[in-house]
Amino acid sequence: MITHRIDPKIRFVAIQSEKGKMLLRYAGLPDENIRTIVLINKNQHWLRSQAICRAMAFMPWPWKALSAIRFLPSFISDFIYNRIALNRYRLFGHYDDVHEIEGDYPGRFL
Repeated sequence: MITHRIDPKIRFVAIQSEKGKMLLRYAGLPDENIRTIVLINKNQHWLRSQAICRAMAFMPWPWKALSAIRFLPSFISDFIYNRIALNRYRLFGHYDDVHEIEGDYPGRFL
């Protein structure tokens, strides 16, 4: 069976929240008008496709294999990221109403 569980070291925060804005400033990024995913690890940060690919490295196989996309030139990996982002609802579906987020372990969401 394929699992979607991410390593418990990975945590999430809405970048519009105060904690999110604080982390963006810590990474040296503007804390407004960010409309993409950001991964912050120690003193480094990545955006868009690089953030997704590096987060995939923390997932179990076969998802971990997708982290190799980070070695493609950025214009190619960002193109793939943008195409998926534009079509995410068609590809993955969406909810018509708001659902409470359930973390897979306590403390996952800041």
